[in-house]
Parts: sequence; structure tokens; C-alpha cells
Amino acid sequence: MRIHVRRTGGFAGIERAAEVDTSGRPDAHEWRALAEKAVAAGRGTPPVGVPDGFSYRLTVDGTTVYFSDPRLTEEQRKLISKVLKEGA
Repeated sequence: MRIHVRRTGGFAGIERAAEVDTSGRPDAHEWRALAEKAVAAGRGTPPVGVPDGFSYRLTVDGTTVYFSDPRLTEEQRKLISKVLKEGA
């Protein structure tokens, strides 16, 4: 499974992106469960965010959804954090 996160906005307006390929990872099932919940709670179009908040585009194996601060689910927040930390 390929998980790609793109974060835009914030006070400085700096874009950050990262991708994780879970193939062959011993924790792949955990990534899958988290990604499925995050995608299920996402939107098909970019939502209106708040001033200086972050907006996110999440793509999981070709399916893209959008969400923004402050309305993130716990699963979305956790997945974003993991991908941006571990992704290249």
C-alpha cells in the first residue's frame, strides 16, 4: 500500500509532502487499518479551512481525499503524523 500525504497552508504557507510504502513492513496491517479509517472520513473535494490552518490531501493506492484543520479525526491526525515522520 502506498500512502501519500501533502500538507499545505499554515502561518508560513510551506508545503510538505511525504510517502510511505507499507509493502513488506511487519506493521503493514496497522497502516492499512489506519489508512482505511482516514480515507473513509475524508472528503472528495478540498474543504474550506481556517485562516493559518493546514489543509491535507491524502492518497492511498490511487484514492484521494481531502481534509483540513481543525476538523481531523484521530485516525487522520495519527496517519498524517506517521507519514510525515517516516516518509521520504
